[in-house]
Amino acid sequence: MANGKCFYLLYQAKNNNKTNSRQVPYKCSKCDKCFFQKDQLVTHQRIHTEEKRFKCSHCEKYFIRPDRLRIHQRAHTGEKPFKCTECGKSYTGPNGLRVHQKTHKAEKPFKCTDCGKSFTRAFCLRGHQRTHTGEKPYKCNKCDKSFARVSYVTNHKAVHSGEKPYKCNECEKSFARVITLKNHQIIHTGEKPYKCNVCEKSFARDITLKRHEIIHTGEKPYKCNVCEKSFARDITLKRHEIIHTGEKLYKCNVCEKSFARTSNLKKHQKIHTREKPYKCSVCEKSFARDTSFREHQRIH
Repeated sequence: MANGKCFYLLYQAKNNNKTNSRQVPYKCSKCDKCFFQKDQLVTHQRIHTEEKRFKCSHCEKYFIRPDRLRIHQRAHTGEKPFKCTECGKSYTGPNGLRVHQKTHKAEKPFKCTDCGKSFTRAFCLRGHQRTHTGEKPYKCNKCDKSFARVSYVTNHKAVHSGEKPYKCNECEKSFARVITLKNHQIIHTGEKPYKCNVCEKSFARDITLKRHEIIHTGEKPYKCNVCEKSFARDITLKRHEIIHTGEKLYKCNVCEKSFARTSNLKKHQKIHTREKPYKCSVCEKSFARDTSFREHQRIH
């Protein structure tokens, strides 16, 4: 940002090491995000005002734009019309496909000036930079907890509603978030399209590959501002910070026991439901947790 004007970094020039930039005239007063067109700013501002007119008939979730509603509804129908020509992986929307295709090209033009980490998209860089600044502009209207990204607050709200509209068509397990469903479905498919270019180990998710790559670099850019301990991942830093705060936001609606992490709450809730969705295809033994299921599979 210079002289109050908003700039968008387009790319790092390969030959002369200069950063090309372009002025962006429309800036959001809530989170400083910038836009080339006024209608893009107006659409974005609905994130902060919660003006969402388009309702999903399957799970009653609301959206600010009809195209986002259509893409969301594919999570219920299973439709994935956007297919990668490199590996055949399919996606519900064009954005998911575009981001995935960059994993083949390894194109990451947006670089963090604090830690040197690079990203495929500008908004991913902006979200990452908040881990350095500590900025959390997105606030939950139920518990006043704040988040660095709008996707985080959207995912967090499912804790309060208890809603799980996304169902696996293999084992009928339900999830609060579509991304959690997609991650779960990999258990059934065994697909691992993301390969490390250092040791050639393959992974089911791009984020798991990114976490793995840190083993080779030794990078730990996320620092605790209380004890100055450093971490390779932002999520590990967040989990560590709970040691200092002692915060336990996630409460069981059956016995009211509280937990510091949603994952621990979910594991605990299976005590009440006796749910065991992970079934071994060899001996048909069932398990409540995927980790126990994977450990058991090693026996066979």
